[in-house]
Amino acid sequence: MSKFRFAPMGDLARGARALLLAALATTALSGAVLSSAAWADINVGVIVSATGSTAALGIPMQNAMIFMPKEINGEKVNVFFGDDASDPSTATNLARRMITQDKVDLIIGSCMTGAAIAIAGVANENGVPQIAMSPIMLPEGTDAWTFRMPQPVSLMAKALIDNMAEKGVKRLGYVGFSDAWGDFWVKEFDTYGPAAGIEMVAQERYGRADTSVTGQVLKLVASRPDAVLVGASGTASALPQIELRKRGYTGPIYQTHGSVSADFIRIGGKDVEGAILASGPVNVAEQLPDTAEVKTPGMDFITRYEAEYGEGNRNQFAAHLYDAVKVLEQAVPKAMETAKPGTPEFKVAFKDALEQGDPIVASQGVYRFTPTDHFGLDERGRVLITVKDGAWQLIQ
Repeated sequence: MSKFRFAPMGDLARGARALLLAALATTALSGAVLSSAAWADINVGVIVSATGSTAALGIPMQNAMIFMPKEINGEKVNVFFGDDASDPSTATNLARRMITQDKVDLIIGSCMTGAAIAIAGVANENGVPQIAMSPIMLPEGTDAWTFRMPQPVSLMAKALIDNMAEKGVKRLGYVGFSDAWGDFWVKEFDTYGPAAGIEMVAQERYGRADTSVTGQVLKLVASRPDAVLVGASGTASALPQIELRKRGYTGPIYQTHGSVSADFIRIGGKDVEGAILASGPVNVAEQLPDTAEVKTPGMDFITRYEAEYGEGNRNQFAAHLYDAVKVLEQAVPKAMETAKPGTPEFKVAFKDALEQGDPIVASQGVYRFTPTDHFGLDERGRVLITVKDGAWQLIQ
């Protein structure tokens, strides 16, 4: 049975279901989780934002810990869990503790952009592989140990901009988070937008925890954009769209893959109908053609996740952790051919195994990591979807 040890940081009440499962696992081990793991065990740290401003992303990932394997290649898997509470400083402290005290072989996390960047710094400093749950961009030379599960912003931005161009959009209004996630989308628009004949005529920002964007939306509407792009994530991304509709804006509204969750539809209601989003394919797996490589793992994720948490509760953020397990199951046996878990050599071997570029078919795409590409995804990892009658619909 996998070992789960929960970090004492943050209030985990919102993830009670997954925590209960983990607590039962810990109880069954009669306290063995607190003892030192066998030297050949595989120790995995998992850090998510189960509370705080990014909890809408983190709780599904926490729930998806049901997919963590009990063993890989005949070796026991010990899982050490931490809630970073949507705080980069907490994420840093958790990562350091997991590496120095828990002796983890790798870290999965976090889903919050700032927290994932913070973990990347610790991972790079200590030579520990990180499987990030956010599509973070890092300065050249600092991401040698960081691999990502979510699609790169560039891949998704290009899909949205192509759709805008097809619709004849020339003037774009932008409202996004006043942090790295918002910055990523402005950067990619500056790369692809002008070439598509689209000008950003207004740029507004807001905080993840803000409860009003009235001022920003009034400025957007006054700029008379043909379309609006919301560079946000989680439930907070519904706020500008609700306000735009309230103010009478009727043009197309685009959202990022950070917004694709049932909570976005629940919070936004009728105001998010017709929103156009870049998304991983797992949310509309049934609507994909049978020839799509990602359909089978996508349906496996949906079947198992919804059996545990209820029909209609599929979630792409949970699917990222499901896909991270696929990565572990492929890379760990290869790494063990040359090194034992718990050693620096194993960490290097795990990294090298991923960078070989062997395809990993998962629910959100076909990953082929290389030494120069730690995203590893192509167009098979993206689709365009819209909200119709309160549900996701694939845009063919």
